[in-house]
Amino acid sequence: MADGGFCVWDPARNYWTDTKDGETSSARVPGYVFTPGQVWDGLKSADGKTLCNGLIADWSGWIRERGESFKLLNTVLASLSPPEGQTLQTGGLKRISLDDVRDIPSIRMADGVETPVLYASAGVRRILALAYMLVWAWQEHRIAADLRGEQQSDRIVFLIDEIEAHLHPKWQRRIVQALRHVVEKLSPQARTQLIAATHSPLIMASIEPQFHEKTDRWFDLDLVDGKPQLRRMAFVKHGDAEGWLTSEAFDQKSSRAPEYEALMAEASWLVDERNPDVDASQIQEMSQRLINALDPKDAFLMRWRYIAQKKGWVTGAEGASRSAEGEPQ
Repeated sequence: MADGGFCVWDPARNYWTDTKDGETSSARVPGYVFTPGQVWDGLKSADGKTLCNGLIADWSGWIRERGESFKLLNTVLASLSPPEGQTLQTGGLKRISLDDVRDIPSIRMADGVETPVLYASAGVRRILALAYMLVWAWQEHRIAADLRGEQQSDRIVFLIDEIEAHLHPKWQRRIVQALRHVVEKLSPQARTQLIAATHSPLIMASIEPQFHEKTDRWFDLDLVDGKPQLRRMAFVKHGDAEGWLTSEAFDQKSSRAPEYEALMAEASWLVDERNPDVDASQIQEMSQRLINALDPKDAFLMRWRYIAQKKGWVTGAEGASRSAEGEPQ
C-alpha cells in the first residue's frame, strides 16, 4: 500500500473453506493486513496469536541461522537493488540504544557501511519491507502447503499502489523489471500478474521495452463529469519520461515550471500570425525575459531567435554582438 503497509492473501492459509472436508473454518484468518509498523514489529490475531514475527525479529533470526530464508532474502535484495552496482546486502546485528535490548539487523550499503535497517532512507526501507514481505509470504506459503499436503501455488499476483513512492528516479526506471526478476527467483514456474498504480512518467517510460500487446494493458484513471473513470488505453510509445508526462496519461502541457510554461505561451502569442500589432520593442523585451529564464541551449529559445531573425525583428549583426557578449545564438 502507498503508506508502507501490506496485505497478503495465501490460498494455503486464508481460504475460509477447507478443501479437504468442505467445512468452513471460522478461525481461519481471511487475509493478513499489515500497518507499516506491523511490517517491522509483527502482526498478531485478535486473540493474541502471533501471525508474523515482523521484519526485525525474522531478519535477526535468519541472519543467525544463515539458512534458506537468509539466502533467499539476499537473492531478492540483489534483484531489487538500484542499478550501477549498488547492491543491497544484509549486514550484521546491531544495538541502537541502551534502552532497547533487541538486536537490529543492518543493511550493507555500497560504501561498505552497515546501517541498522531502522536508520535507512525511506526509499531503502520501502525496498527492504517489500523484500521481507515477499520472502516471508513465499516461505510461509510453502510451509502451509506442505502441512496441508497440497501443491505450492503457481500463480502470484502483485497489487501495488504508487509503485514509485520514495524511490530515486534511477530506481523508478528499474523497479518493474526488478519485480519480475524477483518472482523468477522465488518460483521459476510461477505465472505472475503485476497490477501497479503510478504517478511517475519514469515508470511508464521504463516499461516500454517489456510491454506486449497480447499480455499487457494500461489503464488511465481520470475524472469525467466529476466522477472517476477507468479506461483501457492503447499503448503508444512516447520514448522518454517527458513524452509520457505530456501524453494523455498525465495530461500536462509541458514538463517545465508553470511560470516558464506561461512565459512561452506569451512569447508564442507575440509571434502568432493572428497578432499583427506586435512591434520590435515587445520582441526585444520578450527576448530578454526568455534569455533570463531558459537554458541557453533550450530548443524553444533557439526557435524563438530563428523566428525573430526571419521576421527582421533581430538582425544577424545583433545576434552576433549578443553572442560576443556571452549569449549563445
